[in-house]
Amino acid sequence: MPSLYVHVPFCLRKCDYCAFFSYPLAGSSKTNEEEAEREAQALVEIYLAGLGLEIQRYEKDAPSGVSSLFIGGGTPTALEAENLKHLLAMLRRGFLLEADAEATVEGNPGTLTKEKLELLRSYDINRFSLGVQSFKERCLQEVGRIHTAEQAKQSIRLLRASGFDNFNLDLMFGLPKQSFRDWQDTVEQALDFNPRHLSLYGLMIEKGTALARRLASAPGNEGSWLPDDDMQARMYAWARKHLQNAGYGHYETSNFALPGWECRHNINYWQGKDYLGLGPGAVSCVQGIRWKNIESIREYGNRLAGARNPYAEDEREFLSREVRMAERVILGLRLTAGVDLSAFRRDFGTDIRDVYAEVLLKHEQSGILFVQNEHLCLNQKYVFLANSVLQDFV
Repeated sequence: MPSLYVHVPFCLRKCDYCAFFSYPLAGSSKTNEEEAEREAQALVEIYLAGLGLEIQRYEKDAPSGVSSLFIGGGTPTALEAENLKHLLAMLRRGFLLEADAEATVEGNPGTLTKEKLELLRSYDINRFSLGVQSFKERCLQEVGRIHTAEQAKQSIRLLRASGFDNFNLDLMFGLPKQSFRDWQDTVEQALDFNPRHLSLYGLMIEKGTALARRLASAPGNEGSWLPDDDMQARMYAWARKHLQNAGYGHYETSNFALPGWECRHNINYWQGKDYLGLGPGAVSCVQGIRWKNIESIREYGNRLAGARNPYAEDEREFLSREVRMAERVILGLRLTAGVDLSAFRRDFGTDIRDVYAEVLLKHEQSGILFVQNEHLCLNQKYVFLANSVLQDFV
């Protein structure tokens, strides 16, 4: 069992762009504050009980060890310290982390405390991912973030004071009313803290989000409100060059790291290795079978309490060899190092050129794809065209 992901489906308040499955602990649909608090606590208890039962299903695999752990969400640090400790204790009982395992927890400014961070350290969490997004107040407010720029800085200082030297900062470009200089300033301020890892994401307008509804209510105004594709490409290109000049390796489309500090957990995904996902909404892919847990905290808990699978049968997919090969290429091309051609031959018993001869010829001739050191790579100049290229492998 190389990788373990645990989904914590709670946050203080849902960001306007967020399409992940999560439940806001503050500001629910209940108008009565006490009733809302009781409902939230009941859901946390249902979640933890269900998670404990799901962990028990896999305890027999624990001796094989886990090479990486990622506790994400939602916002795991939105949980009270007592509940966070319960979650960590269950994971420790159920799974054996390898001696050099990478163990990450993600969280947002405004939810970190000295007590929680010391708790994480005591349970061998050795990496933290902080959702900063921007150091500009206007940009944060435009997408409904719960924290201020100063709180983000305070959280980074608290991470260092608590012994988290290995931390990632999430930053976003293409935000509403974000200027090129706003983006440059955010990246430069992030570098002032000397993080070992940075993740840069372009804003995606996801269907069903508050941001999508706001756009739909004001058609025709997007141009004056959102940076256009050309501006986003310019923001990305500038950041890529600036970070490389600062000593950060660009090892994946959205990710940069100082040498030796790449996120091993995510590299497992991109290299097509097995992963187990726990919690409502979590996805697993083990030995060619992929499934997704149901996106309902109550139903998740009820299913496990009744000794049933936490996923619906139609969410369980047996991946064909053709699908697995295509996904290996699509995910691998996200890595700057590209798709390992030797590993492809070993795992599938065939050469990648025998499977995708026509597609490879087309994109190699155009300079979009190239082979280097036994790896098939995407020319980073064409990263914004990647989706159209990757569709050819499906």
